[in-house]
Amino acid sequence: MALYSAIAGIPPELTLPVTLDVGTNNEALLMDPYYIGLKQRRATGPHYDQLVDEFMEAVVKRWGRSCLIQFEDFGNKNAFRLLSKYQKDYCTFNDDIQGTASVAVAGMLASFRKTNTKINHHKFLFLGAGEAALGIAHLLVMAMVEDGMDEETANSKIWLIDSKGLVTQSRPGINDDEHKKQFAKNVQETKDLMEIVNIVQPSCLIGAAAVPGAFNEAILKRMAEINKNPIIFALSNPTSKAECTAEQAYQHTDGRCVFASGSPFDNVTYKGQTFAPGQGNNAYIFPGVALAIMACQAHEIVDEVFLVAAKALVEQVSRKDLDSGSVYPPLDNINEVSLRLATRVAEWLFNKGYANVRPEPDNKYLFLKSRLYDALYDGSNFTKHVEESHHAWHQHE
Repeated sequence: MALYSAIAGIPPELTLPVTLDVGTNNEALLMDPYYIGLKQRRATGPHYDQLVDEFMEAVVKRWGRSCLIQFEDFGNKNAFRLLSKYQKDYCTFNDDIQGTASVAVAGMLASFRKTNTKINHHKFLFLGAGEAALGIAHLLVMAMVEDGMDEETANSKIWLIDSKGLVTQSRPGINDDEHKKQFAKNVQETKDLMEIVNIVQPSCLIGAAAVPGAFNEAILKRMAEINKNPIIFALSNPTSKAECTAEQAYQHTDGRCVFASGSPFDNVTYKGQTFAPGQGNNAYIFPGVALAIMACQAHEIVDEVFLVAAKALVEQVSRKDLDSGSVYPPLDNINEVSLRLATRVAEWLFNKGYANVRPEPDNKYLFLKSRLYDALYDGSNFTKHVEESHHAWHQHE
């Protein structure tokens, strides 16, 4: 909640953290006298769905269709199901799926700028097939289709590895998993990462499985043999779960890779060149998206919003950033980055008819800026600023 205000300038009185407690199956917590949660087995099935339904209905009844509801830290099975269920009827998004996808795709688009290549020229191999990986994969397909590729060909560019190995068409039960089956390949099943790398010959290797050290020296060197500039995204966090470190990525690809991570890494000096690896933090995306959605009073958040956000983030990656090794703009400028990203999203919302604010403001940047909450305390004009911000948010209601 604090990041919405600190990064995007959304007034804190417009935010509310909510926890849905449906119990726990953790025996230690159930026996712990100091555990403050609901001491019962987790609710599942219809009882679980009824609770979430009731919550969603209550939010809209109290605050209306334009009240933004962000889902966070839901399990893989429920996350996709609930997003699909509510996306068209509520103003909602799942940051673990869509926010992660947006920031990762932004990093890849910036990588293509650095390597002077196009998205349609690439092949993507994911270690991991959970919320994050599937969200990224689906948004990559959207980006490729927008760039002129048909969806079937775009799907063929995405390869997934989950806990059972390479996701293949011959896997039992694959047709029951709608999110994985579109990426299933007609090849022999295997769990060996090196074998899979040799089969796929990927240009982009993305880690989202929290398997520390999975991108070992041999894998990284093989990626460097296959590609002039391999793209290595070790997105798992915390640092202890990263597939490789920045230093390992640069060292084992002879300094030729484009690297990004989900955890922060220090600068790396290799053969006299210093690299400042970028961190694909969702904070680049979700605060700005929320600012635009709330200010424009949109009633739904379609997937395209997150591709717009990704492209808006890439616009703010400078040549200096790319030359230093980062595919993201500096975090110390994140307030302006977020505002400019929100501006692009707001422009798209008005252009596509999703915005419900009338009259339409001519200058979307100034329209959003007038609504920003300033967290810096200045006793001389603080009250005046809060009143002006409050008026700006409510004048179109």
